[in-house]
Amino acid sequence: MREFEENIRRVDPYVPGDQPRQKVVKLNTNENPYPPAPGVGEALKNMDPEKLKLYPDPKSTDLVRALAEHYHVREDQVFLGAGSDDVLSMCFLTFFNSKRPIFFPDVTYSFYPVWAELYRIPYECKKLDDDFRLKKEDYYRPNGGIIFPNPNAPTGLYEPMDVVEDIVSHNPESIVIVDEAYVDFAGRSAIELVSEYDNLIVVQTFSKSRSLAGLRVGYAIANPKLIAYLNDVRYSFNSYNMNLTAQVLGLASLQDESYFRENLKKITTTREWAKGELEKLGFVCLDSQANFLFVTHPHYDAYEMYKELKTAGIYVRHFDKPRTRNYLRISIGTEEEMQLLFAFFKHYVSSEDKQDT
Repeated sequence: MREFEENIRRVDPYVPGDQPRQKVVKLNTNENPYPPAPGVGEALKNMDPEKLKLYPDPKSTDLVRALAEHYHVREDQVFLGAGSDDVLSMCFLTFFNSKRPIFFPDVTYSFYPVWAELYRIPYECKKLDDDFRLKKEDYYRPNGGIIFPNPNAPTGLYEPMDVVEDIVSHNPESIVIVDEAYVDFAGRSAIELVSEYDNLIVVQTFSKSRSLAGLRVGYAIANPKLIAYLNDVRYSFNSYNMNLTAQVLGLASLQDESYFRENLKKITTTREWAKGELEKLGFVCLDSQANFLFVTHPHYDAYEMYKELKTAGIYVRHFDKPRTRNYLRISIGTEEEMQLLFAFFKHYVSSEDKQDT
């Protein structure tokens, strides 16, 4: 090995879900099955391409102001980035610099250990209980920071606000990040706690509930001092990380609340219906409050089903880890897409049953 190779920073990278080019039933990356708000398309049509020769507003002023108004916080409490992954990466880089390990669950968003390894941050994975729930007491001892999603990924389980607040309140000397990529499909947001706890950062995204995964709009809400620290790092790292198109279209999306609420209702209604249909086929479904389901079947191997589904042109997600390898994560699609999924499983279950007899 050459000397420069010994100094290359190496990590096991995050593995994104497949993005097939051919037409398939795509239920593997938790995208919204419905298009963005109509105003987004109108804003795109009306954009002046002449403006693209200039750098975008580094402060994303209009979108920051709109988010502050939406959440009833101050503008200096909002931080924007190119998707929540960008925001979370900035948070790791900015706040997780202690010699103590940061804490996050053992079954969680698989980017967390990647960032920890990339930035040389020590970490400990706290084991979820047998029902895949957080054990809040595990987060009481000294640490270099805490992060967890709520609802969790890939389980979809939502922790009530008293559990979230308990973890935040027990760690006044640590930054606690609540990753709420899926909270719009669930319940209360920890944003309501930001005014009370100056160690709390809440991160959300437009990728899921607002159908803008292809645009990359993410944001954090926290007290002004933490936001200022984040901006110091961002301006030293990438001053123009929110492009003009994302700023304009993100603003248009935020201005159509009725369409947003309508889409949430369609997805959550389909999710609950899908749980029932899968349970009729013998699947065990966790009580997901996200836009996906985490399911297992007591009689069939999840990886084998995953492969057969892919062959049939139905893409879901499988995580080959000890506690999750017999589960499938299934994004909520349109009613028609879910019907195709159910048809596959009905055939699969009946075919396997015949082979066993």
